Parts: sequence; C-alpha cells; structure tokens
Amino acid sequence: MSIVVELQVNRCKDLSGGSVARLAVDPAFAVGALDRRLFGSFVEHMGRCVYTGIYEPGHATADPDGFREDVLALVRELGVTAVRYPGGNFVSNYRWEDGVGPKDQRPRRLDLAWRAVEPNQFGTDEFVAWSRKAGVEPIWAVNLGTRGITEAVELLEYCNLPAGTATADRRVANGSTDPHAIKVWCLGNEMDGPWQIGHKTAEEYARLAEETANAMRRVDPSVEFVACGSSNRHMETFGDWERTVLERTYDLVEHISLHAYYEPKDGDQQSFLAAAEDMDRFIDSVVATADHVKALKRSDKEITLSFDEWNVWRQQDFPGELGLDIREVGPLIEDIYTVDDAVVVGSLLITLLRHADRVKIACLAQLVNVIGPIRTEPGGRAWRQTIFHPFALTAKYAGSTVLRTEVAGPEIDTAQYGRVPALWSTATYEESTGEVVLFVVNRSETDKVDLEVPLMPGLQVVEHLALYDDDRSAVNTAEDPDRVVPQHIDGTEVANDSCTATLPPASWHMIRLSPGGTR
Repeated sequence: MSIVVELQVNRCKDLSGGSVARLAVDPAFAVGALDRRLFGSFVEHMGRCVYTGIYEPGHATADPDGFREDVLALVRELGVTAVRYPGGNFVSNYRWEDGVGPKDQRPRRLDLAWRAVEPNQFGTDEFVAWSRKAGVEPIWAVNLGTRGITEAVELLEYCNLPAGTATADRRVANGSTDPHAIKVWCLGNEMDGPWQIGHKTAEEYARLAEETANAMRRVDPSVEFVACGSSNRHMETFGDWERTVLERTYDLVEHISLHAYYEPKDGDQQSFLAAAEDMDRFIDSVVATADHVKALKRSDKEITLSFDEWNVWRQQDFPGELGLDIREVGPLIEDIYTVDDAVVVGSLLITLLRHADRVKIACLAQLVNVIGPIRTEPGGRAWRQTIFHPFALTAKYAGSTVLRTEVAGPEIDTAQYGRVPALWSTATYEESTGEVVLFVVNRSETDKVDLEVPLMPGLQVVEHLALYDDDRSAVNTAEDPDRVVPQHIDGTEVANDSCTATLPPASWHMIRLSPGGTR
C-alpha cells in the first residue's frame, strides 16, 4: 500500500472568522519507522521527582520496595517507554557507589547541582527495580564531570556483567543475581554548560568521551552511547561543539543529545504556541552537522539523535542554583501547566515524530513533580497535569510508520519565528490494521480552521479527541484533577469519502481513521 500525505489549505477566510483547510491523505511519502523510545521520560535526583514522587515508603499506596503504586499506574497510563537516570545536572557530582548496598550504611551527601542533601536511599538497584515494575527501559548517564573512565567502567560492570568479578559480585551481594542489562548509556550531561559541575571545553569533553566509550565497549560491546550535544541551540558554541565532539567519537557513539525547554516570554503567547519552530530548526541543524562529519569521515554510518530533555519550563521563575539554600530534599520547579502548555507539548511531540528518521530517543523532562506531567502530594494523592494528555494519547495511538505532511497555509505572524504555518501536523500509519492517525495543532490564537480530509474508500472516523478550553490558563490541581481533559469531538464525520472537522484556536487534535471505523 502506498502512502502519500498532502496538506493543502484554502487561504480564504470563511464567514465565521476562521480559515478553511484541506488535508489529503493517501498513504506514499514516509518519514520512517517510529522508534518507541521517542516516548521516553527523565528521572533526576532533583526536587521531589524521586523522594515523595516515585519513591515514598510509608505512603498508603507504597509497595514493599517503597514505590508509590499510584504513580506507577499513572506512568503506565502515560505510555512512557524509556526513562533516563540519574541526571541531569545531578549526575556530574554523583558517586553511584553511595546509592547501593544496605540503606542504613549509605552516606548522606551534598548534591552540588541543586544544593540539597541527598540521602541515597534510592539508587541504582532501586531504579532498575522500579523500571521493571513500570515497564520502561532504563537509560543511564555516567558522571564525566567530577569523575571519569574508571568510575564509568565500574558502574557498567556493576550493572551488566554476570557474577565473577569483584564489582559484579557486589551487585549480586546487594540482591540482584541477574545483570541489569542496561542498553543505552549517556556520556555525561550538558558538558558544554558553564553551570555544569566539571564543565569542559568541546576538545576536553570530546577526548574524555572518546576514551570513556572505548573503555566501556571493552566491558560490554553491545551497549549504545549518547554523546553530549549542545544544551540548547542558543549556546555560543552550538554547531562547533557538535562537530568537535563527533569528529572524535563518530565511530564509537550511536546518538548525540539535544536539550530544549520552552516558555512564554514578555507575554508573547503567539510565539510560545509556535515554539515547535525552534525545536524543528534545532533538529535540522544537528542533523546537518552530524552529516557534515559523516562526509568528512567518508563514513557509511549515520548518527541519530537523542532529544533526551525537552518540555515547557518557566526558567525565568527559577532563581538559579546559587539562589538555593543548602537544605533537605524538597519542592523545586514544580510548574503548574495550563491548556496552552499542553498544546505546546503536543506540538513538540509532533515535531519529534516529523523527524522520526533521525530522532530515535526522546525524554520528556521530568516525569514527576519537577516540571512533570504527573504531580503528587507527600503522603497524599497523585494526579495528571494538562501536559499528560497529549503525551499519553500520542504514545498510545501513534502507528509504526510516520508519514510526511506539508502545510500550504494559512499562516500566522510571530515575533520570534516570523511568518509560520498556523497548522502543525504529522500522521502515522499502522500496516497491520490500516489505521491512519492524524496529529494536528492549530497554533493560531484567534482563528479556527475548518478542516476537510479526502479519504481512501472505506476509512471512517474512529474518534476525534482534542485538548483546548475557552480558558486557556486553566490547570489541573489536587482539588480539581480533571479540570482539563481531552474532549470527544462529535461533529467530526465522514461523508462521500471525506472527513470534516473544526479545529478551534490554540488546540491540539488526534483524529483516528480506520477501515470500517472500528474502535
């Protein structure tokens, strides 16, 4: 079955103040196969992500390991496939040995990243056990800030080797007979950032990453490595950093990382709704740099991308690490997400899918409490933030092949990105069922779009779910956890092999189309 996706939009306004769009789908231009690790997340020892987040002995729902079952249920519902751990900035000062063995013998340490006292009651073995219960693949980051090759090799040996060496035997003595079999390893975190403990120049980091990966391969040749790329595309060293790192590590690593956070600035909500433009350009630039190094090396190998930190985060409200007092672990950057935030998160997911040929891992940062889709009260309830919903629905229903879409109009004006398409879209196809799923965001603050989708014979609407609200600042709270939820759109229908739908301003949509329309 061929796959052709074409998006054409009539630029004329209708009488009700909206735009009329035509989106034609006939399954031929495929972006590529979807790697399910694109629906990853991130757990760092920061704020309440771990303690009173995923781990709270004594909680009414805690299992014998101290893991909150209410949070585990929400993680499974969210559809997370992989989780990166233990950082983040935290990892660059972390001694992994402090977090294994008898808990009453584990030391309390000052975490320099977030200036909190780390109790080390949750560490390597606990996270692996939690990952198994959550049904996610653990992704590990090693400390290349204050530590180096020896410690990284010993951690890999602890995790992945069977019994028979001193370090692997230590894991067995701690209760894990079978190896943890960690597949993906991140070579440090944001090493280009001057805020990072052990910050390095591109040349310094590239040399250390090269030697660390080379040594770790001798322990376990089957692992995948993620080299640190730029912390964001606005770093002064962006581009040159990626080139320098990949020239050293190209033959040793599989992926290079990208990090990006978005927030409204100076009240410019229209640019914020179009934030996917920045992510799209960021990905294009890193791909171009990686392919430049590939050409220089005359290599047949293709480097793929790990977008292993991304989300909406109001960084302007964060005082910075030195603005924090040394304290016990407690609340930190617990942003409360609005309807607009959820629409932006949905558009960023669309962007990652649009690059499924090169983005193979992505991690929504973070998972619980710290700018997370899941919130908890210590000793109390857990609930879904607004951003939970577009992620969960995309992870659940996106098909195995991502299709290319092209927008012909309408357009909106933004202060940050210029004139850009109002609609941001992608589609997926599942060959085993014939189901096509459309993911579309209307980024216009003011205009609705009346959408017409000519279909192949036999396709019917399974469901149309949308996230929007007349009050775009609405949020979910412990007292009203379902204030913002996806809405079933009843007016979407198929007649004469054409589907019609209305997309309100500032809205995220998922339209499922299937032969016979079977739910």
